[in-house]
Amino acid sequence: MKKWAVATAAVVLLFSGCSKEKVKEPEKKPKTVEQVVQREEQEPQIKYTYPLTGIAAKQEPEQRAIAVMVNNHPKARPQSGLNKADIVYEILAEGDITRFLAVFQSEKPGNIGPVRSARDYYIKLAKGLNALYIAHGFSPEAKKLLNNNYVDNINGIYYDGTLFKRSKNRKAPHNSYITYENILKGAKQKKYSMKSLPPGFQFLTEKDSKKISGDEANTVEITYSKGGISDSSFDYDSTLGQYKRFSGGKQTVDLDTNGPVLVENIFIIETVHRFIDSYGRRDVDLTSGGKGYLLQKGRVNVVNWENRNGLIVPVKDGIEVKMVPGKTWVNVVPTNPGLQKSVKIAP
Repeated sequence: MKKWAVATAAVVLLFSGCSKEKVKEPEKKPKTVEQVVQREEQEPQIKYTYPLTGIAAKQEPEQRAIAVMVNNHPKARPQSGLNKADIVYEILAEGDITRFLAVFQSEKPGNIGPVRSARDYYIKLAKGLNALYIAHGFSPEAKKLLNNNYVDNINGIYYDGTLFKRSKNRKAPHNSYITYENILKGAKQKKYSMKSLPPGFQFLTEKDSKKISGDEANTVEITYSKGGISDSSFDYDSTLGQYKRFSGGKQTVDLDTNGPVLVENIFIIETVHRFIDSYGRRDVDLTSGGKGYLLQKGRVNVVNWENRNGLIVPVKDGIEVKMVPGKTWVNVVPTNPGLQKSVKIAP
């Protein structure tokens, strides 16, 4: 019996040892410094982004951009919807008054306006963005393009009081408004597709956005007239990392919500303007390219501009300059007097 007990104990010890060897995990090699640094530098991968802002989207964007002519006469301020626009183009419309082409794709504003009449160069910008173009009225040159169906459009001349509503708090022609809902309603009536993405900018990563170089540029003033009726300015807020916009010394805010217009990129370009009638209407060249300034994160760089696939982009040494993810304001000034006389940038 003693022999059997000893034999049994030996077998138990043998299997116990084997079991311990099986569960023993292999030694893990310590991570190298390079692996640790590489892991820390990796940024979270974003699957979908909006083409005009570079901001992350929950699902793949497919909605068409909407480009609206927004009034910038002093009697039309403050406007509605500008703080929701991905891009705003500011260009002289007649005399020394500018007008905005507000482009919406990533956000849907409730109310937009006051809506104003079309100009041919704004129409061509909208066409390049594959956008549905919204205006109330038109110049003779713009009317020809719209009548020839150059761009999908909805015009308040034909929908005044239906899709377009008049505000009782303002006088015509500074009181025409349209809601995003009515734009979609009009598009459905006219059988326009609302699934046609615009061309997009190239964007910096969040990490690279913090490394932007250039001269300090905390304020910028853009002169459009001797009287200053349409002059605009921007102040950089380092806490927000964005620029605040002003007209006539007053901050640009939304009429309905009082939300401020804040932008990450200010792109100022000069191009040839030519008077075409006694009203001060112009022909504006937005295809040939030229000189420009790009302001981002409180810094300014001298660049050129090009129209690539319908989108006006900053270029340096033939390479497209990347935008900071966010909203963009594009100011277009005449080559006469040009950037140096029209634009004042201060640290």
